[in-house]
Amino acid sequence: ALCALSGYAYEHPEDPFPEVVEGPALLEGEDLRHPLIPRDACIPNSVQLGGDLRLLLVSGSNMSGKSTLLRTVGINVVLAQAGGPVRASRMKLSVFAVGATLRVQDSLQAGVSRFYAEIQRLHDIMESTSAELPVLFLLDEILHGTNSHDRAIGAEAIVRGLIERGAIGLVTTHDLALTRVAESLAPKARNVHFEDHLENGRMTFDYVLHSGVVEKSNA
Repeated sequence: ALCALSGYAYEHPEDPFPEVVEGPALLEGEDLRHPLIPRDACIPNSVQLGGDLRLLLVSGSNMSGKSTLLRTVGINVVLAQAGGPVRASRMKLSVFAVGATLRVQDSLQAGVSRFYAEIQRLHDIMESTSAELPVLFLLDEILHGTNSHDRAIGAEAIVRGLIERGAIGLVTTHDLALTRVAESLAPKARNVHFEDHLENGRMTFDYVLHSGVVEKSNA
């Protein structure tokens, strides 16, 4: 594992080592990129959480970059905590336990639906907040397996519970009703979004994180 990290650092001398700090939950990443996407094809985005701001609620249309942003944040935090360099211009963070609902799957053998598998994962993330380390949560399309009414109530309860327990993180959603969760939690939460454009019958994406709630969809 150490050889793999040192080899990666040698092959990417432009990737800096992060600054790891003690104290309350903090994540500052400038120009974050995903290390598995070629640098010249990867659009950087910056993420800052800590202090009063505990949650970024990311809305956006299909394929606009929401899940990739969660993966980008998650993999750079893991690289940082493993002692490796990060794909960013600068990164400063405290030490986290990372909890994510990316790639949650159902199971025929266990008789578990995709929705119930997500509920189990969310339960595990919530339980991890009682341990010593603060939690960084990365929740992708939160509760999208249920109806909009239950999703709004459940998502707000989950996010409120995580924030009250000292966690920080990002939540993505297609459901614009959930953007009101960030409004109700302000200034602890903020709405951001990705957007797309239709040009000559083709969808185009800038993959740039914008402030506020997305105002259109492409479904």
